[in-house]
Amino acid sequence: MGFQTLTYGENSTLNTTPPNERRPQRIAVLPGDGIGRDVTAEAVKALLAAKERWSLPLELIEKPWSADHYLETGETLPEGTIEELRDDYSSVFIGAYGDPRIPDMRHAADILLGIRFKLDLFINFRPIKIYDDSLCPLKGKGAQDIDLAVFRENTEGAYVGVGGNFKFGTPDEVAVQEEIHTRKGVERIIRAAFDYAFRHGNLRVCMADKSNVMRYGHDLWMRCFEEVAVEYPEIESSHLFVDALAMQLVRKPENFDVIVTNNMFGDILTDLGAALQGGLGIAASANLHPGRTSMFEPVHGSAPKYAGKDRANPMAAILAASLMLDNLGHAEAANELERVVAEAIQSGFTTRDLGGERGTSEVGDFIAEKLLTPAVVT
Repeated sequence: MGFQTLTYGENSTLNTTPPNERRPQRIAVLPGDGIGRDVTAEAVKALLAAKERWSLPLELIEKPWSADHYLETGETLPEGTIEELRDDYSSVFIGAYGDPRIPDMRHAADILLGIRFKLDLFINFRPIKIYDDSLCPLKGKGAQDIDLAVFRENTEGAYVGVGGNFKFGTPDEVAVQEEIHTRKGVERIIRAAFDYAFRHGNLRVCMADKSNVMRYGHDLWMRCFEEVAVEYPEIESSHLFVDALAMQLVRKPENFDVIVTNNMFGDILTDLGAALQGGLGIAASANLHPGRTSMFEPVHGSAPKYAGKDRANPMAAILAASLMLDNLGHAEAANELERVVAEAIQSGFTTRDLGGERGTSEVGDFIAEKLLTPAVVT
């Protein structure tokens, strides 16, 4: 069978660790830079509200690692941090990183990529769904048409930093950027997508690559996909070249349930997916490895010019908190948090990017208060 299948907790869509084997639920909170600090504060409000309502065993511990910390100390992550996160924490929650005072974004790369690669968080899980039909930019499409998940390989591909420059800065410069694909890495992300589809009622799985022109690495993807698909005869599997898939996502998004693809293509397709669901302000992601400490974050940037101005949309961060609660085995709290976000959107209680007039903290307060007040069933 190859990579061991995921073990989901009861009533959970993302949880990958049996409840009796989970570590104490300590969460490292890394607000980061710019609006990352603003939206993380609202996600923390929601998590504390969930903790209070459901008596959850959550312990939120804020970490200072950011552009400010790097500029003050020259340190990105302290020595031993990865081991600490691996051994002592259930999850990592991140706001956003990026600061113009650090042009090469070294701190962001060390923190984000460091955690992702060193904890081997090979699944980047991106749900793409519509919370109100008015947010969808596609004519005639809405919530009934767009509800899918993208499994992006998160530790290999074009983003591994293998390559170099020859005759740098001259008219004869040569730049080489390598993609890396391993059998283990490709198979395990494909298998994770099929496992998810199976556990959600045999959803359709589509794999995207460019094996027609990238005949080595992407041929490995094609062969792995075909071999794993045979093990799931109940699931309808299909393959599209990534350019064709991008076109079909716009034309007929209702044809897709689960998409699995490599690191770079997943990065691009999920931003397209964010546009379909209403923008980066409501796009959340989970970086997962079954049975290990995982990382959750909104997918937007740090937008320094809006930092501290009460303008950033906190919903992506709050939805990332929902994914984290689900992963920790708190499906009821996760589902209710997502429902409350949908209620805020549908009632127009949103920031300007979604057509509302509310501030960041006002939206966060609304969601936290709603979460503390059980919905009345009539």
